[in-house]
Amino acid sequence: MSQHTAIDPQTRIGHVHLKVADLDRALAFYRDVLGFEVTQLYGREAAFLSAGGYHHHIGLNTWESKGGSPPPPGSTGLFHVAILYPTRAALADAVRRVRAAGIAIDGASDHGVSEAVYLRDPDGNGVELYRDRPEAEWPRAMDGSLAMTTQRLDLDALAASE
Repeated sequence: MSQHTAIDPQTRIGHVHLKVADLDRALAFYRDVLGFEVTQLYGREAAFLSAGGYHHHIGLNTWESKGGSPPPPGSTGLFHVAILYPTRAALADAVRRVRAAGIAIDGASDHGVSEAVYLRDPDGNGVELYRDRPEAEWPRAMDGSLAMTTQRLDLDALAASE
């Protein structure tokens, strides 16, 4: 029997790399709508994007998927990629950009620990745009354990945030 050891608490997910059908269409979403910066292009087949100058947070490629279709319902794969915004105002800005681009929003939830907006990129990949509340504001049960909830998030109120 193997012994379980916890992962180092400083470990982070560095990036996500997505297969896309059309690189230009994917760039129009991640760069032009969400505002990520292109750090490198690999010809017409791949692009790497970043927030804040990191080498890349998102990779996009058509190496195995050019012209392809999204996975059918009931198949395995990525559920969603979650993009963490530093403030409610930054999340509100993202929501305003998404709405202005005419992109459908699938849902919006207040989880107590975070506020999250769910949508799909042009290739059908799930995207969560969210912000964490400060830990001191997280809901707790009587015993002090985390008590996450799922309530409807008022998108109009969020979008009006400065």
